[in-house]
Amino acid sequence: MNTLWHFLYNLILSLWVGGISIFTFIITPVIFRSFGRDTAGEIVGKLFPGYFLFTLLLSVLALLLFLASGSLFEKAGYRWSLLLIAAAIIINLFVSFKLHPEARRIKQEIHSFGSGSLESPLRKRFGQLHAVSAALNLMLLADGITLLFISTALKK
Repeated sequence: MNTLWHFLYNLILSLWVGGISIFTFIITPVIFRSFGRDTAGEIVGKLFPGYFLFTLLLSVLALLLFLASGSLFEKAGYRWSLLLIAAAIIINLFVSFKLHPEARRIKQEIHSFGSGSLESPLRKRFGQLHAVSAALNLMLLADGITLLFISTALKK
């Protein structure tokens, strides 16, 4: 039974890494190349709630499946994996319930990204939130890749 849990755990990690990679490196760039900045921002903005829910659910599922298959890991692999999964859940909760709602609120106050001053306080704040969001997204990707590595390299 542990082998089944471990397989499902790796499947969830693969969906985690693949989902983030496809959204970040394929879908979002194609949308921004295909539409004007404001329209592309609206489209991606509509995708974000589902994307953030997807990554949050995958990190929670990873935790549950990891705990079910945890006896398959060496002690160090177990501790590191647990720490990385917990960090991912915390990051996902922060992005879903704090960062994204604040960015969305500020974005609604900005009439257009194609015009207006780049120096406006709202644009600067949105840029800061976007940078934090992008960095956390890349951290989640690295987290998932590291968990996949541990799952294969530090298995008993």
